[in-house]
Amino acid sequence: MDYISPKEAVLKVKRWPKDTIAAGRRHTVVLKPDGTVTAVGDNKLGQCDVSGWHDIVAVAAGNVHMATNTGNAHTIGLISDGTVAGVGWNKHDQCDVNDWRDIVAVTTGWRRTIGLKSDGTVVAVGRNNDGECNVSGWHDIVAVAAGDWHTIGLKSDGTVTAVGNNRYRQCNISDWSNIVAIAAGYLHTIGLISDGTVMTVGLNKHDQCNVSGWRDIVAIAVGSNHTIGLKSDGTVVAVGWNEYGQCNVCDWRDIVAIAAGCAHTVGLKSDGTVVAVGDNEYGQCDVSSWRGIQLPSN
Repeated sequence: MDYISPKEAVLKVKRWPKDTIAAGRRHTVVLKPDGTVTAVGDNKLGQCDVSGWHDIVAVAAGNVHMATNTGNAHTIGLISDGTVAGVGWNKHDQCDVNDWRDIVAVTTGWRRTIGLKSDGTVVAVGRNNDGECNVSGWHDIVAVAAGDWHTIGLKSDGTVTAVGNNRYRQCNISDWSNIVAIAAGYLHTIGLISDGTVMTVGLNKHDQCNVSGWRDIVAIAVGSNHTIGLKSDGTVVAVGWNEYGQCNVCDWRDIVAIAAGCAHTVGLKSDGTVVAVGDNEYGQCDVSSWRGIQLPSN
């Protein structure tokens, strides 16, 4: 997996790898090569009702704090024509994305959905109590990430912008540079630097920000209170809250993509199979039978 430097990324968001696996609060979603989508886990609010989806190129399910029961029970699919599909809990209109156009990337936070457009601008729907959807003035964005109450945007020059709740300094990223990927958890923010090291800010109660020793990282993922890093050799590292074993990834090999839910972690292997560890109360880790999952590609 090659790094994409900020210079190379200038508004070429269609070249960025698309998310083919996603983990929500209690469910896991994957994209198949034929553009269909499969999901397992809690479906009380219809968040796994994706069997009728077609021509999907990326999926998002996000994560949410463990104490919240329904806060992120929705799933978003990016369609090949730049439109977006959404299913699940819609109390805050977080699934009202049917009129979006020219979208090249999607992400989900707590009770909201964020879309990146082909011109580098950003759209958002859903809960906005903390200003986490105030992204209408953003431009030159090449990637987006959403935590519970804050939203992060990666700019084409490798700097980062943020809106929303900053109680734990999770939005203090104005001095970051040379960033090539971003991720946001419950109350912390992660940035992957072009040299394969990682930056973090925010709440560190569970050591979820203790990544200063990481090297050769090519992808990052964040759960509520844990942080996952994919290394260039296909192995995976993890720090943070591990009550459910969601950080027990040291024996994983041949991984090409990672995703983190609230308390579970998912890895896509190079052969198209999937592994998962962590909370499995709703069957969200029951992925051992999956085969032929779409590998990430530009």
